[in-house]
Amino acid sequence: MSANQVMSAILPPRGKPLSTPSTRQVDKPPRVPRIPRAVEFLCKALEWQALLASGQAKNQADIARQEGISRVRVTQVMWMLRLAPEIQERILAMPKMNRRPVVSERVLRPIAHLEDVMDQKTRFQELIGEVR
Repeated sequence: MSANQVMSAILPPRGKPLSTPSTRQVDKPPRVPRIPRAVEFLCKALEWQALLASGQAKNQADIARQEGISRVRVTQVMWMLRLAPEIQERILAMPKMNRRPVVSERVLRPIAHLEDVMDQKTRFQELIGEVR
């Protein structure tokens, strides 16, 4: 090494290339609007309910085997059917979105476990920001 060369003790971060003007301004493709997962799960629960009613599935364990998921997961999704009909209608009417919706199957679980329909409606309105 000659006397004119300077050696840096600072290494670039591992795994990430040094940014250059051409790599900093990479155009990301626009997000594609998609149906909220809560809508998909409620539709799936309605489908499973029809399978049970028609006798095509004996029980939730049978549905779990057919779908390749756990019986517990089938139960969690089926609990959405315990939501008040008005709440189910609001969920099914949700439009496609670019961003993550406030309403998800996971946040609806405690609401579905409420026995009183008015309590369910109140909690749902609080969730979506419609508190009066």
